[in-house]
Amino acid sequence: MDPELRREIILDNYNNPQHKGKGTSNYIKVNTNNSSCIDNIDLWVLFEDNIIKDIKFDGEACAISTASTSIMIKELIGKSLDEALRFIDSFEKMIDEEKYNPELLNEANVFDEIYKQANRKTCATLPYKGIIKAIEEYKKRR
Repeated sequence: MDPELRREIILDNYNNPQHKGKGTSNYIKVNTNNSSCIDNIDLWVLFEDNIIKDIKFDGEACAISTASTSIMIKELIGKSLDEALRFIDSFEKMIDEEKYNPELLNEANVFDEIYKQANRKTCATLPYKGIIKAIEEYKKRR
């Protein structure tokens, strides 16, 4: 990906994050944070019949973590649990420099070179750890 386009997408999602806000009592709320920096994000996830209907987030986080959260949310809303888990798996493989499916990731491909800054991998994966917690909680409640 063109470095300038990558930077533009990340900055746009940091400066104008999608789905910022808080959910209501019918959402599952989870917190995910990085103890070594400021990143601390609450996710509110609304599930309905094994579909992710909505996700909202709030908190403080760096540009990478905020952009990653915004992009992840845009990609996951409307997906079934199976589709969401395939997306998450592909994203994690990309971050870990393993074989992955870039066609699944769309805009999330902007993080395909984050491995070059190992300390930023945690920032990029933070919202994914949160969404996995929310999915596990949803499965327990069913």
